[in-house]
Amino acid sequence: MPLLRLDEVELHFGTHVILDRVSLNLDSGQRVGLLGRNGAGKTTLFKILAGELKPDAGERWLKPGARLARLEQELPDGEDVTVYDVVAGGLEAAGRLLARYHQIIASGSEADMDELANIQQALEAEDGWQLQQRVETVISQLGLPTDTSMAALSGGWRRRVSLARALVTQPDILLLDEPTNHLDIPTIEWLEGHLKTFRGALVVISHDRRFLQNCVTSMAELERGHMSLWQGDYRGFLQFREQELASEARANALFDKKLAEEEVWIRQGIKARRTRNEGRVRALEALREERSQRRERQGTASFGVEDARASGKLVTELKDVSFSWASRPIVDRFSTIIQRGDRVGIVGRNGIGKTTLVKLLLGELQPESGDVQVGTRLEVAYSDQLRGQLDPEANLIDNICGGQEFIEINGRRRHAISYLGDFLFTPERVRTPVKALSGGERNRAILARLFTRPANLLVLDEPTNDLDIETLELLEEILADFKGTLLLVSHDRDFMDSVVTSLLVMGEDGSIEEQAGGYSDWESRGGRLVAEAVDGGPTSTSKKIAIIDDAMIQAKPRKKLSYKEQRELESLPALIEGLEEQQTQRELQIASPDFYQQPADLVRKQLDDLEQLNSDLERAIERWSELED
Repeated sequence: MPLLRLDEVELHFGTHVILDRVSLNLDSGQRVGLLGRNGAGKTTLFKILAGELKPDAGERWLKPGARLARLEQELPDGEDVTVYDVVAGGLEAAGRLLARYHQIIASGSEADMDELANIQQALEAEDGWQLQQRVETVISQLGLPTDTSMAALSGGWRRRVSLARALVTQPDILLLDEPTNHLDIPTIEWLEGHLKTFRGALVVISHDRRFLQNCVTSMAELERGHMSLWQGDYRGFLQFREQELASEARANALFDKKLAEEEVWIRQGIKARRTRNEGRVRALEALREERSQRRERQGTASFGVEDARASGKLVTELKDVSFSWASRPIVDRFSTIIQRGDRVGIVGRNGIGKTTLVKLLLGELQPESGDVQVGTRLEVAYSDQLRGQLDPEANLIDNICGGQEFIEINGRRRHAISYLGDFLFTPERVRTPVKALSGGERNRAILARLFTRPANLLVLDEPTNDLDIETLELLEEILADFKGTLLLVSHDRDFMDSVVTSLLVMGEDGSIEEQAGGYSDWESRGGRLVAEAVDGGPTSTSKKIAIIDDAMIQAKPRKKLSYKEQRELESLPALIEGLEEQQTQRELQIASPDFYQQPADLVRKQLDDLEQLNSDLERAIERWSELED
């Protein structure tokens, strides 16, 4: 007997078909990965599975006594409640008793002894001590700071807390909507191992391709209101879907050819109106009706990065840089050089300081010791993971195009609706407030805003969150063709493998390890991220975890330049550009095959000139860096 069954379920939002006679059986031990474009209705289907939304037609049946837990896509609010209270709250009434019991014990107040005795009695009646052990076990497994307020946690930590709240119920059916969003790689790997041993039924929505490959045993795809099922892993499903799409395309082509032939015939006039051909006329009308009912696949997003002029050869250089926060080293005596065209991935667990490292590399944050030298002619496009660049009350045209009907992209004037259409936003959707958009739509809006400006240095902080897999693969292709420099912070292992050529792996002690290749290359050499250790143990009530919030770390105030220094600073980029061009020309001359066939004194003079040119360029860059700092 299945745990949950959907039978011929239908749901419409106005004229838009979300679910069209969808059926699904969930059995114990079944692990289903649910795919579909952003806006296809995956989260809506989850709400129907959870019983939160009633379908227009069809039946939902849940096995009596079966427990169901759901992890929502959105992060929980940063409220002034502790982690323990939120996790225990997943147990409903017993959880509230446990939370209050924990509060009294933690406070050590004798004034609440009578209340404590009553709570103990109530917990004994509901087998509460076993539930308490379950809460503490899940908190320990996820390494959560037990008594820390939710308001003090970053997005990644709040996602962990939501996951713990869902797991603590030990459900028979577990619905996970983008569970890997905001999680670091060690936590994702722990979750993969946990789900492989989960005995209930699992349905997971995820864009993380490696996570799907490692966790699920069957795939379901929601497309144009219909659901197709595939027994097997994610990679096998990709091959199956490719064959299905090819077959559908061939069938549609044959159908359209027949329809076109019949349309030509009907226009021949009197022949089509003869009695003996009335059946053919009715058949044509049926073909027209069938064609009108065909729902086309949603288009693929189409966008690109507007390349700015090339930056200087040096993008940024760190020499023995150190930086700490709250007495904890984040970067310890680290040196590196990033040059034009490098594609660098930054990996590490949540809270280790990846965004802080990015700010140091960009010169936005001053180190406690060491030197940071930022290159010339940098035009930076920066996408942060908190989506703080979008006004939730304004619509897409106001947010992305400044309220203007036309926008200039790659030197070409384009209508705002046409540009946003490249990101799969319909004309009706572009006037919707951002707060009403789905998570995937908001992330596409961030990309739309990011790509309105020319850039030769892209800084992407968790760009893959909530994107559907098709858009994710397109973003990979665009970044592969990008001519500039890329800094990528991501926990998506397959995405890093496709995009970056080197890694900066951040360690617990402030050490940073440089590695060539992608994440899988580093992993194959024995590399592995270590899960975070919490002082005093994860269930300790006497100690609290120190969580680094990169937004709290602000750049140090800079000394104001004099008028003369400001004018000098403004003139230096042009001077550096000219020196770099002369340097390139001289190096090409020296590299020519017949260079050393010239008289020796002429060769020596040109080599001395190049050496002097290099020296002048180095002094100009140092002076520019000094004034900029």
